[in-house]
Amino acid sequence: MALALAVSLSALAGSAQAGTTGADVCELSEGELTVTDLPSGSSVIKCDAVGRIVTYDGTGLTVPEPGTAVSVDSLSTDGTNHGFTLEVASTGIVSYDLTSASVDLSTEGSDAADVLTNPARTAGDLSQEADGTDADASDSSTGAEVADADAAGSPGACSDGTYATKDQKEYGTYNWYIGDGGLPGGLSKSDALWTFYEALDNITESSNNCGYTDQVGAHQANFLDYTSYEADINTSSQCTSRDGLSTWDAGDLKDTVVATTCAWTWPTPGVKNDLREADTRFNTHDNDFTNKPTASCSNKYDIRSVGTHEAGHIFGLKDITGAHNNLTMFGSSIECSTRARTLGKGDVLGLRSIY
Repeated sequence: MALALAVSLSALAGSAQAGTTGADVCELSEGELTVTDLPSGSSVIKCDAVGRIVTYDGTGLTVPEPGTAVSVDSLSTDGTNHGFTLEVASTGIVSYDLTSASVDLSTEGSDAADVLTNPARTAGDLSQEADGTDADASDSSTGAEVADADAAGSPGACSDGTYATKDQKEYGTYNWYIGDGGLPGGLSKSDALWTFYEALDNITESSNNCGYTDQVGAHQANFLDYTSYEADINTSSQCTSRDGLSTWDAGDLKDTVVATTCAWTWPTPGVKNDLREADTRFNTHDNDFTNKPTASCSNKYDIRSVGTHEAGHIFGLKDITGAHNNLTMFGSSIECSTRARTLGKGDVLGLRSIY
């Protein structure tokens, strides 16, 4: 798999010459770029690419400054997964992870202090949305919660050991905020706090019904405050420039997306990249959410299931596709199902491989 990735990136690097007008100059066209326009091996300095949007397979992200990597992961409604990672070395050289392959790197390392002194305040950060903006339908307070059931054609959660990991790890404590604007399922800010907390704890405590003990060494996430900042994710489910706060919120995303997570890391040679910031946004513009799916639930996504999946991305797990519907990291959310609230075998093994 690693060989296949190297070959694909080498092919992309070969196309860099089309945008090069000299040994030290790179000219890019206006508008959004693709991974072919800014291929692996090119320089964000020579190409003046920092701050530009790069797209791949239906999603995109903003090119960060040298010495930073950024990944985007979008949970879909249609069974497809969309996401990739762009890394900019301290020299300005670009590389990509475009596959779902497990990254074979050491997990030993330490957390470095964040020295971000001039955070970017994007248009999204500055907009002061009313609390009711894009708020979806409120929860029903009656009826029993829907029981989890194995998806047809997929192995059971406790027998499916499939997982994939990113070149990403939280070596310290994930400190997070709740942004302004609407929240999924009509939750109050205090209810959202505990719901998101539980989703994050499901990952750090490897919560499962398979009998696996908690051997994941990730620190429990730490809520810091409510903020007027918003997740650095635009309406096209693309990562914008990071602002220094790891923010969870809700709003408008691409219509086929349930939620998107963007994560920024510091490349760390020889070990997994050190997480600096990770933002999550629920798509309440196009979807309804609930915190209490009932027997009469219809066309709503379970907040804690979606949140647990997104928390998995924050702590280094990738989406899984194919016949693995019963795993938390399956790349498509299932309406009214609470199954992803608890981890399957592959989810637990993936976390253990990192922590």
